[in-house]
Amino acid sequence: MGNWVGRSAVEIAGAVREKRVTPREVVAEHLARIERLGTRVEAFRTVRAEAALAEADEVGSRGDLAELPLAGVPVAVKDNLAVRGESHRDGSAATPDTPAAQDHVTVARLRAAGAVVLGLTNVPELCVFGTTEGVYGTARNPWDTTRTAGGSSGGSAAAVAAGLVPVALGNDGMGSLRIPAANCGLVTLKPGHGVVPAGIGNGDWFGMAENGPLATTVEDLRLVLSVLAGTGFPAAQEPARRRIAVALRSPLAGVSVSRPYTAAAREAAGLLARAGHRVRRAEPPYPLSLGVTALRHWTAGTAVDAEGLDAARLARRTRVHAALGRHFVRSVRTGAERERLRARLAPFFAEHDVLLTPALARRSPVAGPWHERGWLRNVLVNTAYSPFTPPWNLTGWPAMSVPVGALPSGAPCAVQLVGRPGTEADLLDLAQELERLSPWRRTAPLADLD
Repeated sequence: MGNWVGRSAVEIAGAVREKRVTPREVVAEHLARIERLGTRVEAFRTVRAEAALAEADEVGSRGDLAELPLAGVPVAVKDNLAVRGESHRDGSAATPDTPAAQDHVTVARLRAAGAVVLGLTNVPELCVFGTTEGVYGTARNPWDTTRTAGGSSGGSAAAVAAGLVPVALGNDGMGSLRIPAANCGLVTLKPGHGVVPAGIGNGDWFGMAENGPLATTVEDLRLVLSVLAGTGFPAAQEPARRRIAVALRSPLAGVSVSRPYTAAAREAAGLLARAGHRVRRAEPPYPLSLGVTALRHWTAGTAVDAEGLDAARLARRTRVHAALGRHFVRSVRTGAERERLRARLAPFFAEHDVLLTPALARRSPVAGPWHERGWLRNVLVNTAYSPFTPPWNLTGWPAMSVPVGALPSGAPCAVQLVGRPGTEADLLDLAQELERLSPWRRTAPLADLD
């Protein structure tokens, strides 16, 4: 019936609903690709080959097949979310290897919509860092396998970028969707607080962490977000003329931004200006204390997630991160710092509809055993390459990564779009406009991987 690897989720679901292909055929093709290429990118901690084929047959026999929005679509799930019958290890040897009794609500919604879970994807231990490596493998960027895919949803991003699945589920507590999406040439959206059910770790990192999909097209992203949210986002609209602020400086003092990423932001700004949007340079009034605030919340979230785990089985960088964070848990829980940041930034978003920034400050680090290296070295490397994402977890406002431009290596570059609460649909429309004006290659070059 044709090669379904590399097709979008929308294309696959449409073909399955029309019975031009069966869910089993689609899943089998993707499992064969995982078998062939999986060791190159190490996207998966575990692959559910037999279980996925059985689930595909169940989807194919459903009486409501013609109504399923994700009929027969293979998906991957980040290894900190429960998949019924599978353990979720959160990238750590310290977590229990106990099969989950039921699906996380987001996984349940994907399955109810007809999706088939092919496996759970690699993450850094406790999903702390912006690189993905550890006891279960090193997730590599399919565009440049010498580089990390990013983190913490690195395995999910690598799986989609390599064409192992058309879409994957991840989450974002300090940039964990946007960082790997930017590295791997994908589009993603961290929804605002309360749009998609969270239930991540022990308290969603004080409400900063959100679940969301990684996709190769805005159309797929919109579709999967609608399923996860339980309410459809409007179909693509001709974007209203927006007031777009372009900010090129790092939110974190002392962090420089490399030329390819500022060039990508300028390119996106030019495209949107020529499309009729009002675009101007304007830097948000980030407080000088933002880096300290982000570090306090980042470490405190890890401290809470590490409670009850055997510290001797945690990597050294994780132990140090959690130990530091224990000093901040009580003050972070109040939410006072986050509320002050929202109050400081709200006037900027009253004057501008959307903020456009580089997605990252520089290309991702070389793939390697970062979990065996010191805590300070990890923190400095993470901060130096991803300063633009944390503010929007602290505020709880929607933010997305969109591929624009390329690095000198040929790997994708990206920009970030940020909006005020409730503007997810507006951001999706702008992203779809960028996709139309400057289409990106949807998956890494197949010849280089095969």
